[in-house]
Amino acid sequence: MDHDSILKINDLKTYFKIDDQKVVKAVDGVSFEVPKGKTLGIVGESGSGKSITALSILQLLDEPGEIVGGEILFNGDNLIEKSIPEMRKIRGNQISMIFQEPMTSLNPVHTIGNQISETIDIHQKLSRTESKKKTIELLELVGIPSPEKRIKQYPFELSGGMRQRVMIAIALASNPELLIADEPTTALDVTIQAQILELIKDLQDQLGMSVMLITHDLGVVAETCDYVAVMYAGKVVEYSDVETLFEDPKHPYTVGLLNSLPRHDIKQEELTPIDGMVPSPFEMPVGCRFAPRCPHATDLCREKLPSLWELNKDQEVRCWIYTEEWDGDQEVKVSDSLNLA
Repeated sequence: MDHDSILKINDLKTYFKIDDQKVVKAVDGVSFEVPKGKTLGIVGESGSGKSITALSILQLLDEPGEIVGGEILFNGDNLIEKSIPEMRKIRGNQISMIFQEPMTSLNPVHTIGNQISETIDIHQKLSRTESKKKTIELLELVGIPSPEKRIKQYPFELSGGMRQRVMIAIALASNPELLIADEPTTALDVTIQAQILELIKDLQDQLGMSVMLITHDLGVVAETCDYVAVMYAGKVVEYSDVETLFEDPKHPYTVGLLNSLPRHDIKQEELTPIDGMVPSPFEMPVGCRFAPRCPHATDLCREKLPSLWELNKDQEVRCWIYTEEWDGDQEVKVSDSLNLA
């Protein structure tokens, strides 16, 4: 694909060396782009490598995690080559991140105002009065009422939805070019989830930033994203614009995810699950990692790992079905046409 992209990840490999014998390839050759001003959804089951990819971008990996290969190009600069002091200037300034659980991300012994102003002070040279003014403006921007009162409160005094709004305010403190949101609505009720996602979308429109949204919810992807990267067992198996993904998915795993969705537009007796389990990170299949669960798998799939093939301008897929080497059934489709409304 050839977009005007703010972020390009090429063949990223992030491994965890457990001991001399065991290596977990959490992210194993991942490639995708985040076009400028657009939202890319990263979707997949737990353990697919979504969060590790995000942490790799910001170099926030814990030991024994290590980036062992690939490129992370942000505005053309390879972040992997940046020093720790250089990355500190980028984090929270040019690239910000919203983490999954705000109660564990916010410091319980500091007020909301202090935690927001700390981020402002690190990246911007403002007076105390100016910093307080901007803190109040940020709380207003994310829809928190009575911000003058809230800046004096502690995290435990706010609801889950309010704490998540505070996390967004902190992430936006320096007007980042790229916002990474890692499951930003986890543990929130459905109404608050919708409000938080709508808030991120509105702020994106106002500020012109790009967004990388990590989620396991395809409904969220359909509502909020422009492009989608589907991950499975440490690899991207399909990359597409969102409309194409829902109307004409290509990878059997993507099709399985869509077929397992509860539907409001047709009568369903029961959901259609994907058979089998995600492979152990210590025992990955030799060939295609989805082959043990794939109803279309042949010996080729079980013996040889496919590359990520470009089918057209806005669709790539990691599957042998779409190559000249394939000699099996090519009928791979969603059970019924999906209604995105």
